[in-house]
Amino acid sequence: MVVVDQEAPRLRTGPLAESAIVFYDRDLVVVDKPVGMLSVADEPGNKDTLVDYARTLLRRMGGRGINAKLGVVHRLDKDTSGLIVFARTASAKRALAAQFREHTIDRVYHAIAHGAVGATRVETHLLLDRGDGMRGSYGHFRRPKGDAPIDAKRSVTNIRPIERLAGATLVECRLETGRQHQIRIHLSELGHPLVGERVYIRDYAGLKIEATRPMLHARTLGFAHPRTAERILFQREPPEDFQATIESLRPTHR
Repeated sequence: MVVVDQEAPRLRTGPLAESAIVFYDRDLVVVDKPVGMLSVADEPGNKDTLVDYARTLLRRMGGRGINAKLGVVHRLDKDTSGLIVFARTASAKRALAAQFREHTIDRVYHAIAHGAVGATRVETHLLLDRGDGMRGSYGHFRRPKGDAPIDAKRSVTNIRPIERLAGATLVECRLETGRQHQIRIHLSELGHPLVGERVYIRDYAGLKIEATRPMLHARTLGFAHPRTAERILFQREPPEDFQATIESLRPTHR
């Protein structure tokens, strides 16, 4: 297995720094997405996206095949930082997409969550509307009536505490599945919404810790290379705002 472990880029001279390109070859590119940047367009014609900036940056770096569009196989929320992979060929996109469907991708996130979070495995079926217009797990908001509906998606998150903080916990979240907002929803439904959460916190009655964004970082991404089948693993530490939040919540800083 090849492991690429690097520090997070500190400075950007443009929308995307060269140091954000963690790895690239003729088949794929792995990028460390900054906070506040869309992974892909949210509406037709929007070029203010990671996929477009990464393609432009590859062109400037002299990467081969730079005129081809990057293939999207997964996404990160706008305010989530961390590792994301794009395909550079149709065959690589098919191979990577298959690994995501089969849940053979290694995806590990670091998160800062309210309260004292314990180690647990969360398995639910996520719905687009739990009953009040918000995403959530079947049976969590309303008493379940029979089996989960056909449109509910099985979702599994393995949670492990890393460090106890003042009023919060730094946790590792290892995904067995990758649904939209999965970690945010699962932590919230456990009673431990992310620090900085704006959506999945309405049911939380505890003291809220303020932050500029939900404290979630995609730290580890691993998969079989779509051409060589070699297992490769990438790691990036969280950006400065995440690290600063941790420091501010350590007991010595209270």
